[in-house]
Amino acid sequence: MSNFLSRVSATFFAFLLAGVISCSGTERPAVSIPGPVVDSSVVASKGEQTAVIAGGCFWGIQAVFQHVKGVISATSGYSGGDAKTAEYEVVSSGETGHAESVKIVYDPSKITYGQLLRVFFSVAHNPTQLNRQGPDEGTQYRSSIFYGNDEQKRIAEAYIVQLDKSGVFPAKIVTQVVPLKAFYPAEAYHQDYAARHPDNMYIVYNDAPKVAHLRQQFPDLYTGK
Repeated sequence: MSNFLSRVSATFFAFLLAGVISCSGTERPAVSIPGPVVDSSVVASKGEQTAVIAGGCFWGIQAVFQHVKGVISATSGYSGGDAKTAEYEVVSSGETGHAESVKIVYDPSKITYGQLLRVFFSVAHNPTQLNRQGPDEGTQYRSSIFYGNDEQKRIAEAYIVQLDKSGVFPAKIVTQVVPLKAFYPAEAYHQDYAARHPDNMYIVYNDAPKVAHLRQQFPDLYTGK
C-alpha cells in the first residue's frame, strides 16, 4: 500500500474505532494566543510577499491559509531537501530532509507576517509536537518556519520566545526557524485536497476542524472563499 493510501486508511480506521464522535473529539483544541509583539507593519499599497511554513500534512495547512484574508494563494509542496527527492513517495520515507510545506503568497497591505504566524501557531497545527502531527509521524511532518529574509527570521524567533515565556502552551515550542533554500510544489493531486475531498475521513477528522477553529477564533481574518 502506498504512503498516500496508508495516511488515509489509518485515519479512517481510527475514526471507526473511536465511534461516532464530533470532528474535534480527539484533536488538540485551538489555542488562543497573543499577537506578536515584534511584527512587520501593514504597508500602504498592494503587493505580494511569500511565507513558507511546515506543520504536519500539507493538506490541512493549505486549507487553513486558503481561508485567511489577505492570502493570495497557498500551495502544498516540499522544503528542506533537494530537488531530486521532492516527490511524495520519496519524501514519505522521512529520509530526504524535506518537510511537507506550504508556500503562502500574501498581500502585505492586508495582513502581516506575524499575523500569519499567529494563525499557524494557534489553529493550523500543534507547535509543541516533535516530528509529528495527529496520526502522521516522521521528520517530514516537523514544525518549521522557512524564513526568506532577516525580517522574517527576526519576527519568527521573537514570537517563539514570546509564546514560550507566556506559558500559553503546556510544553515548549519545537518549531524550527531555518533559512528557505527552495520550495518545490507537490504533485497536482495534493493541491486543494481538502477542498476537493471534503468527505474524506482524514479531512473530516484532522483538517476540517482547523478551518472551523480559524472561523471561530479569527472572524476578522476568516474568508469563506
